[in-house]
Amino acid sequence: MAGCLLFGALVPYLIRIATLGPLEAIGPVHETFLGAVVANLLGIWLLRNVSTYPGVEASGYVLPAMSLSYGAVLLVFLLARFDYSRLTLSLAFAGSLTWLFFTQGRAQREQRLRIGLLTFGSAKERPEVEGITWVPLSSPTADVSGLNAVAADLRVDLPEAWERRLAEYALDGMPVLHIKHLFESLSGRVELEHLSENNFGSLAPVSAWMTVKHLIDWVAALVAGFLLLPFLLAVAVAVKLSSPGPALFRQTRIGYRGRPFQVYKFRTMTVADDPTDARAAAMTRDADARVTKLGRFLRYTRIDELPQIINVLRGEMSWIGPRPEAEVLSRWYQAEIPFYLYRHIVRPGIAGWAQVVQGHVAEVEEVRSKLHYDFYYIKNYSPWIDLLIVAKTIRTMLTGHGAR
Repeated sequence: MAGCLLFGALVPYLIRIATLGPLEAIGPVHETFLGAVVANLLGIWLLRNVSTYPGVEASGYVLPAMSLSYGAVLLVFLLARFDYSRLTLSLAFAGSLTWLFFTQGRAQREQRLRIGLLTFGSAKERPEVEGITWVPLSSPTADVSGLNAVAADLRVDLPEAWERRLAEYALDGMPVLHIKHLFESLSGRVELEHLSENNFGSLAPVSAWMTVKHLIDWVAALVAGFLLLPFLLAVAVAVKLSSPGPALFRQTRIGYRGRPFQVYKFRTMTVADDPTDARAAAMTRDADARVTKLGRFLRYTRIDELPQIINVLRGEMSWIGPRPEAEVLSRWYQAEIPFYLYRHIVRPGIAGWAQVVQGHVAEVEEVRSKLHYDFYYIKNYSPWIDLLIVAKTIRTMLTGHGAR
């Protein structure tokens, strides 16, 4: 933070002061310096909150975080009609980006954790996580020098010698972590086996943020629908001309609190007769022959999801949340997977944590894994994970990750 304020605020300010001509006003430069300080503090705050989630390389979110913070400061300058120096603000933005890219990139290259593991209970199986070296601890007298932490299944009855040793580790300042919680923080998954084990505090997420988010969703959908209407009409015409059938695809899916609703998407497949196997017809597989040429592009870019703005306006969906499943698939998963219904505790979303991390899935075992990502999202239900999903969704739209 100190380096960012130095190179992203103070240095540009001093450079601008040194290069000012005798007739130039110094007031806007002072105000811009204060704005740069606020922008850097806001940007670092955003970056820290987003980069706490697993699988996040902080350097990949430097540009979005700083662009958002500097954009907010610039908007305040414009709306309040404050005088400011464009050159100073530009130098501050460039300086903060340079410093953060350098420091975050260096930190990522050097990050490699060594974690001692007590092989009791669920800790017998070492999860494969990039950047982690697991060091099995065979006895309480094992050498722990060079370790960043010690992990164990703290819900099993450990030998007294190990319980005493873990207490000594904690007193010596060595982090002692429960393996299940550690795996959640490293993988972005919550594996529930019993409702009493979930550590949510309450089975329902924070209602205050849910209410605020619902309002933000509706306003954003209204604005997006108005701005994108010409584009959406053009896509609808293109879909209609590309193959026989309607422009929009409607399907009954299960949503908030287990209620069925009609979801809207641009049609990306050829229209077929009523299928004999409704479950198989509801699944989209890799290289599915039913997908049209235009439909493949719409799926790759996620443009096919945009008509769900209608569902957001109707209060059936959110911009961010677990993806709603077709009713026939949802009933199947519900019968096969414990706790599947719990994912309906929040509104389904156009984009979701499981979608941007895992991609599209259909088979029961894949959905079971996806469910663990949905539980992680619900447990960490907050504006920060929503902001991260938005950033990952933009990357997905550019790369096509998870499209079928």
